[in-house]
Amino acid sequence: MAGWNADTAAGPLGSGTVTLVEGSSFCISAANGDIRPELPQGVFHLDTRILSKWELTVNGQPLEPLAAETKEPYRALFACRVPRSDGYADSPLLVERLREVGAGILEKITVRNYSTKAADCRILLTVESDFADLFEVKEARITRHWTETRLPEGNTLEIRGKWEGFRKSVVIQAEGAGAGAKALGFRTTIPPFGEWSTRVSVLPTADGVVAPFVHPARGEMSPSDRRRQDWVDKIPVLHIGNRSIERTLRRSYEDLGALRIQDPDHPDRVVVAAGAPWFMTLFGRDSLWASEMALAVDPSLALGTLRTLADRQGSVVDPVSEEEPGKILHEVRLDVSSGLALGGKSAYYGSVDATPLFVIVLGSVSRWGFGKETIAALLPNADRALEWIRDYGDRDGDGFVEYSRPNEHGLINQGWKDSWDGINFADGTLAEPPLALCEVQAYVHGAYTSRAWMAYDAGDLTLAAELQERADRLKQKFNEEFWLPDKGYYAVALDRDKRPVDACASNMGHTMWFGLMDEDKAPSVVEHLMSPEMFSGWGIRTLASNMGAYNPASYHNGSVWPHDNALIVQGLLRYGFVEEAQRIATALLEAAEYSGGRLPELFCGFDRKQFSEPVPYPTACSPQAWAATTPIQLVMGLMRYDTHISLGGVWLDPVLPPSFGDLHIGNAPMGSGRITIDISGSKPSVQGLPEGLTFHHAQRPWLTELLEQAHLPSPEK
Repeated sequence: MAGWNADTAAGPLGSGTVTLVEGSSFCISAANGDIRPELPQGVFHLDTRILSKWELTVNGQPLEPLAAETKEPYRALFACRVPRSDGYADSPLLVERLREVGAGILEKITVRNYSTKAADCRILLTVESDFADLFEVKEARITRHWTETRLPEGNTLEIRGKWEGFRKSVVIQAEGAGAGAKALGFRTTIPPFGEWSTRVSVLPTADGVVAPFVHPARGEMSPSDRRRQDWVDKIPVLHIGNRSIERTLRRSYEDLGALRIQDPDHPDRVVVAAGAPWFMTLFGRDSLWASEMALAVDPSLALGTLRTLADRQGSVVDPVSEEEPGKILHEVRLDVSSGLALGGKSAYYGSVDATPLFVIVLGSVSRWGFGKETIAALLPNADRALEWIRDYGDRDGDGFVEYSRPNEHGLINQGWKDSWDGINFADGTLAEPPLALCEVQAYVHGAYTSRAWMAYDAGDLTLAAELQERADRLKQKFNEEFWLPDKGYYAVALDRDKRPVDACASNMGHTMWFGLMDEDKAPSVVEHLMSPEMFSGWGIRTLASNMGAYNPASYHNGSVWPHDNALIVQGLLRYGFVEEAQRIATALLEAAEYSGGRLPELFCGFDRKQFSEPVPYPTACSPQAWAATTPIQLVMGLMRYDTHISLGGVWLDPVLPPSFGDLHIGNAPMGSGRITIDISGSKPSVQGLPEGLTFHHAQRPWLTELLEQAHLPSPEK
């Protein structure tokens, strides 16, 4: 995941933490709804904490949490009670807080009196706003202190901040309140079995104008509800016999919808944020993978992400931000304080895999027939990305793409396992960069074949064959230099001395999706992936339990990442290992049942025989983009669902486990139209195909077969 390093780990959020997210805004609070300034909690908008303290007391008593339920990704209901001052256990005063996050927060507070006597109540909301940057909060290193001005007036408190010429402010308004400099207060007498309520808003201002986020009138939808409904109306309608899996898929839809953010330079474009709470912004790798895995649900996410990344494609060599011509960025930050981000600028480019993934996703969107004009406009960006692979990615000319940071502040590791200790030898020794990761070579192979597909579709068979030949040379060299015959699996990387890094890690599973692995080596690799050392019962671990660096509660050295497993499942299916793919997919979807149908970014790698539920990783992002798209990818993969518009075909060859039940998908995007898919057992049917498309109960042909038919040399043979 993005931006993780030895000195940048997030501190604990506190027990019972509730996270709400909508676009680029999010709220982290305690189980009673309060926000505590000493913890990494708050309301964040555009990477700025606009609310750092939000504490509700009744008659001087803090609220005791009873329940907190997330209704939608952006809305939660908290139930609390007011402790009695006389020491008796049961309290007649209960409090409900219904909160919604958007440009700020809207909150309805209700106090109910379950007593035969009237209750005199002093209700106080204590408020602070430190305008801290997201990175300062995440890393507990708040170094900038804003000069603060507080302006109470009537039922409104405005807090203004100033720092080195930058000005920010937030407006807190509460119906019926009296505003003071530090809090908003209420006095009321609640009759027996009666209730009292108020509505509160916390909104940032821009150029003196308060954000347009208001409580809806009775019977109306809130802005977030309307945005959600627009999303629901355009995505596929899904029903599956297994109700637990259906709930998980619906939760994935909800989370993916909430993680959509707008490109600030092009508000009409929607891109995918990496994950809450700390990565509600565009990340090259994360956003591309999420877009690829959700392509069959909403292609606009991929189109928006590709266009936004293309606009920011590298053009110069800058060792500070690690920008290079043709390179796709790692991370974008939105606020004026972006100097606190990696690289010290609004965009940081320290990712070795985002650039080939850009080409892969562009190829997928093209194959599915979405956004033809956009694809044509982005082809030069794809070619510049391939030039980066040749001129900068392969820094020593050995045929492999490797990375090594050119400064002291960037990420040490720049693949998806970007923790400082994420790449190591079997004995636990850290691998020294420059490092050529095995999965990155697979992505480069995939980039060549994706661009070859686009050339084939355009009728340029010569270019298609040339690009496929590059992929073939890479495949041959990879299988010669990364294969460890004495161990029966692939090295996770080659280190600075070109030594194979011999840890048994999940990375090698990615090489199957893109066909980089030799067929004769696949059985041995799969045997290792499914061994007790790698497969925990909930999924494949990032690192085998018999490796020197193994730690089931680590970020990348023994944990289980859902997206990692989804990519491996897709590769297993490509190589014909159906039972293994079904076993992993079933385990992951069962794991989701223990977290309300939502898969987290990762969970610990303890064996299922040891703990009957997945053990949460303390600071995992949730919701997180590629975790949210994992259930979608698993089901689409097991459907063996693919299309190639220029070939005039839609392919389905389902291998859904019987426990999944029958599947119905309506309103599924396909080229310029929408189709309906039904699968009963292993029998698929498709209705509503656009003109010129034919349904095939089979798997899609590979490019090499088509090149052979065109009487051109097939380099993959």
